[in-house]
Amino acid sequence: QVHLVESGGGLVQAGGSLRLSCAASGGIFSRNTMAWYRQVPGKQRELVATITSGGSTNYADSVRDRFFISRENAKNTVYLQMNSLKPEDTAVYYCKLTTYWGQGTQVTVSS
Repeated sequence: QVHLVESGGGLVQAGGSLRLSCAASGGIFSRNTMAWYRQVPGKQRELVATITSGGSTNYADSVRDRFFISRENAKNTVYLQMNSLKPEDTAVYYCKLTTYWGQGTQVTVSS
């Protein structure tokens, strides 16, 4: 059984930074792509960033050059460094590993 636990969300002013973490258990982390998604109430869950097992990354246009995804296989953890945050980045952020989701962490950016 795979468990994903996100942390690091919170309230930040526009222009600020946050780093999200997602710790995985279950033994399949290192060989799979990890992803961060976000969701605003009433809207579809949106893909934010992905990182492959080899470290290749991809980003949504809305966050490119502001957000940076990384992974630490020895700790079964994926990170999302979020810089220059905007109010429109406010959402619940989820990590995903294959078909498994974390419980989400709230990020709120005040203007």
